[in-house]
Amino acid sequence: MILSDVSVKRPVFAAVISLLLIVFGLVSFGRLPLREYPDIDPPVVTIETLYPGASANVVETRITELIEERIAGVEGIQYIASTSEDGLSAVTIEFDTGRDVDGAVNDIRDRVSAILGDLPDEADPPEIQKVDSNNDVIMWLNLVSDRMTVPALTDYADRYLVDRFSVLDGVARVRIGGGQTYAMRIWIDRSAMAARGLVVSDVETALRAENLELPAGSIESQTRSFTVRVKRAFRSAADFSRLVLARGADGHLVRLGDIARVERGTEEDRTFFRGNGVAMVGMGIIKQSTANTIDVARGAKAEMQRLNPPCPRGWKSSRATTHPYLSKVPSRKSTRPC
Repeated sequence: MILSDVSVKRPVFAAVISLLLIVFGLVSFGRLPLREYPDIDPPVVTIETLYPGASANVVETRITELIEERIAGVEGIQYIASTSEDGLSAVTIEFDTGRDVDGAVNDIRDRVSAILGDLPDEADPPEIQKVDSNNDVIMWLNLVSDRMTVPALTDYADRYLVDRFSVLDGVARVRIGGGQTYAMRIWIDRSAMAARGLVVSDVETALRAENLELPAGSIESQTRSFTVRVKRAFRSAADFSRLVLARGADGHLVRLGDIARVERGTEEDRTFFRGNGVAMVGMGIIKQSTANTIDVARGAKAEMQRLNPPCPRGWKSSRATTHPYLSKVPSRKSTRPC
């Protein structure tokens, strides 16, 4: 009754209040963060451990089973699921809904730290992290070139593009998918190695002992001070081929090139990213938890259009594809060749 009486007796005042409410609603509507699901952190914790070169059954017996036995007594666990692959152990722990996820992570970290000494020396320390729904990729930018290889595209994206997209408003971080990092690959000839009385551990020991870049100290005088730096000796495949592994019975030096083929390759060439049958590198845009998904996607597309014209020679195109749950976001241009 009060609202109706005020509206009848003071129509101008009621009209002003209505206009203010409309303006306030329009301003608030433009600033609403848009997301498919609410900002929640499910009580799920993952433990990932890398054991390069180990088979799946070795990973299960040496790492996965030890972790499962140690964390089984943590309070509030609903179920434990584990996966053992070649060189990788992944353990997923889901807690009760009422369990604080930060406290659960701390409990798991304390339990795992107690068995670090029981894990193999060659295995990397376990990585413990909570599953966060905000780490989902909302948009992929695909890098394609008809002249540059996938490792070259990966190196260019890591050097020049990741930082450009990371500073955009609302972007939390940029993830590179399907990338291949440069590495020196050594293909050992077992017959040549056996003829010289060597084993694989001898090659590994020589590489760890010689392929180092250590500080050399400094030289000081009364008026000057110099920092000494030891120049790294191994930079190319030819340098690695000249690495001395052992000394023969007659005094000759056995080098790495005598028993192996050394070439510049990639760390992992069994996985790759491909679209429409063409090898490419993907850049995933991950937004901040409070950012507007549509604004972040539009900003990434605008930055893509600015970077396309000065891209390297041979760069074919850069395409923007949205995450499945963003399929309704309008896309004006999907491809712009250099």
